[in-house]
Amino acid sequence: MKNNKNFYIFAITLVATLGGLLFGYDTAVISGAEGALQNYFADSLGLSSFVHGLTVSSALIGCIIGGLLSGKVSTAIGRKYSLILAAILFILSALGSAYPEVLFFTAGEPTMALLITFNVYRIIGGIGVGLASAVAPMYIGEIAPAHLRGRLVSLNQFAIILGMLVVYFVNWGIARGESLEWINSIGWRYMFASELIPAVLFLLLLFFVPETPRYLVSQQKEDKAMAILLKTYDATMAKATLYEIKQSFDHKKEKLFVYGKAIVVIGVLLSVFQQFVGINVALYYAPRIFESMGAARDASFFQTIVMGLVNVIFTVIAILTVDKFGRKPLLVIGSIGMTVGMFGVAGLAYFNQIGIATLVFIIIYTASFMMSWGPVVWVLLSEIFPNKIRGQALAIAVAAQWAANYFISSTYPMMMEVSGAMTYSFYGIMSLLSALFVWKFIPETKGKSLEELEILLKKSHASKQGQTANKRGSAVKEI
Repeated sequence: MKNNKNFYIFAITLVATLGGLLFGYDTAVISGAEGALQNYFADSLGLSSFVHGLTVSSALIGCIIGGLLSGKVSTAIGRKYSLILAAILFILSALGSAYPEVLFFTAGEPTMALLITFNVYRIIGGIGVGLASAVAPMYIGEIAPAHLRGRLVSLNQFAIILGMLVVYFVNWGIARGESLEWINSIGWRYMFASELIPAVLFLLLLFFVPETPRYLVSQQKEDKAMAILLKTYDATMAKATLYEIKQSFDHKKEKLFVYGKAIVVIGVLLSVFQQFVGINVALYYAPRIFESMGAARDASFFQTIVMGLVNVIFTVIAILTVDKFGRKPLLVIGSIGMTVGMFGVAGLAYFNQIGIATLVFIIIYTASFMMSWGPVVWVLLSEIFPNKIRGQALAIAVAAQWAANYFISSTYPMMMEVSGAMTYSFYGIMSLLSALFVWKFIPETKGKSLEELEILLKKSHASKQGQTANKRGSAVKEI
């Protein structure tokens, strides 16, 4: 019976993680196409590297929008239908990005209007990514038992990395053996269109998964919530869990900062540090980084695949250890590894010693991220916010994450024109600061139910308010 329940939880988690796979696929597909896009749009129209950076990063504008909307959307239509909406947006973006000329433009004749249209389609896909990035871990976190939650939410990060790895293979397969002219005119279109396959599969499978018990309770659908809980717990535990969930929803709307501003700020800073360490620069611009090391075009795509395989392996390590060792130790260890990797790349760039050593330091950096900040941040974001403010708090954190991502990704080409050593040193400094932030401010959350964490948060906030009141009282007495 227990095995059947675990299989059920695992099956619906896998469907939800397809949102993560599409998150990774959509954000990384640009890595193979960005050189062709520069040739097709920026170079032919005489545009600057800054404009090209904006084009490469345009989907992130949609990610910010999707992140901001995720709270209201997931509250209004539920976690399941929010993911269905994301799947539809992925499909529209894949079609439009592959052939932006449809209806209004002539194929093969780039114009500023066509560039804007292409970016609109990428932004539509970005809205889907923003929704999926917030709602998929929220969905998994709300449906998973406490003892499995870390591993199951980490599966979403595994899916993100798997999506990136799959698209690296797809981009490599499309470009392999083809001329640069063909890639610049047609190949990049195939890269974007390939996203249709996982997007359609995601949409179809979502109709077979349930809504989360916590959302159902928030909508006063307790019988339906109980039916789902009985599929994931034994009868006694299901009743106890339903009672805890009902207690956390007293049906009074609570303001965002009712638990204190600190928890929201911590969520935002987790998101910002996850991007300011520079991971998406390594992912979006991977082929170009490897070409700068002297690799041929096909070899640069292949080295990107090697990096993707390393990412998958170390994400699996995080999945296997996050519920055993905890969230905090993994984050600190990962930050130290990222610091070493980025300062190593910066030092080699400063002395213009670009070669296999650069690849080694990049792998140290990405492996450290994938075993820590990649999956663990999403686990923490799915855990630390109480039930009644989870949607709106997570929306703010995810929007901040995508805004930071957009800033880092769009400024990378411009920063590299100034100094590669300076650019990678900046990411190294951010990696070091991330370790200090975690050591000082992040609580350990492993093994506790979402409702238990909420109770601890309330006690912590009440304690701080009591300490503040005592200090004020002491000050009054002194006066």
